[in-house]
Amino acid sequence: MTSRPAIRPERLAERIRRFAAIGATGRGGVDRQALTPGDRDARRLLKSLAEARGFSVRQDEMANLFVRREGQGPDRPPLLLGSHLDTQPTGGRFDGALGVLSAFEVLEALEDAGARTPCPVEAVAWTNEEGSRFAPGAMGSQAFAARALDPEWLEARAPDGAVLRDELAATLASLPDLAPVALGDPVAGYLELHIEQGPVLERENTPIGIVTGIQGTLWLEIALGGRAAHAGTTPLMYRRDPMAAAAAILASLYAGVMPGDAHARFTAGRIEAWPGSVNAVAERVAFTVDLRHPDAAVLERLEAELRVVCAREAERAGCSVAVRTLVRMAPTAFSPAMVAVVEAGARRAGLPARPIVSGAFHDALHLAPLAPTAMIFCPCREGISHNEAEDVEPRFVEAGAAALLGASLEFLERG
Repeated sequence: MTSRPAIRPERLAERIRRFAAIGATGRGGVDRQALTPGDRDARRLLKSLAEARGFSVRQDEMANLFVRREGQGPDRPPLLLGSHLDTQPTGGRFDGALGVLSAFEVLEALEDAGARTPCPVEAVAWTNEEGSRFAPGAMGSQAFAARALDPEWLEARAPDGAVLRDELAATLASLPDLAPVALGDPVAGYLELHIEQGPVLERENTPIGIVTGIQGTLWLEIALGGRAAHAGTTPLMYRRDPMAAAAAILASLYAGVMPGDAHARFTAGRIEAWPGSVNAVAERVAFTVDLRHPDAAVLERLEAELRVVCAREAERAGCSVAVRTLVRMAPTAFSPAMVAVVEAGARRAGLPARPIVSGAFHDALHLAPLAPTAMIFCPCREGISHNEAEDVEPRFVEAGAAALLGASLEFLERG
């Protein structure tokens, strides 16, 4: 090693600006959804930057893109760093891209210093983390972890009518000269830098969150059946109103779940009524619930309590109720050894840090069973994300990248 590896914040800031211009919106955000032409342009840019530095670039059948800096042991599994380049339709400049570009900055810092590493170090851009165009999200990391692409995903259809099979093929074809890599190639460890997407770190003025795990997530659909009736002529005592039942259920849950447990998160994100007429009592109402908690036992208890509330309020309203599970993800605790590596990396960079649990799921969730995994959070302004107003102060961008470099060096030195 000819010099000590160091982040160059101006270079990283310039890269963030260049990638934010791909799919830029009129309100300062980014619309670069998965497997679109904009997504392909971002991949081509990353490939061009990588090859200019002498790094090799590969992709697997899910279009996960890997930028590799060789180590002294080329046959050893790499230390993998990264996140995603796709965005929400009205997304920001940092969600995902910060992690990929900071990972690339770590590779460049190692190259600038002439660092000799015991194993290769790779930056990865996972495919379709957001899931905004094709469901489910985190497709790339899920396929990598499963070592297979779910055939049902190939038939997924976007709101614009595009079929995933076709868009994936076009994305792979947009980088035709890349060497293929197998899904699930062995990994020595995985580190992911991401914006917090919440307000805690900024309010505490803490530049680094050491992510100890990801809370469990449960998505449910509650469907209530009643009887359609005339809004003007049907007295309350004769109604079987599923909207009234839905309102009572939601009032009970909003009053009890989060006020009763500071670690719980409860959200009703979508509600629909049929026939949807302004002057008719609804015949059917359905709404979604997003329930999260870092403790699996508590999440199970909250689900049981929710089902009791649904049954009780439906019966009171004279309605039927069906609760359907849409998504169930158990809480994930990251490797204590890798969490310690991140903690040491933050100290190495001279950065104050605190432990934190991720409220959102990330690609790291799916890497955790494969290799020692941990995450680093940096603050975002007012906790705003999935929004064109998303922003990160330059000092926190630099801090996040510096912590990622510090953690990478710690991991490599510990062998």
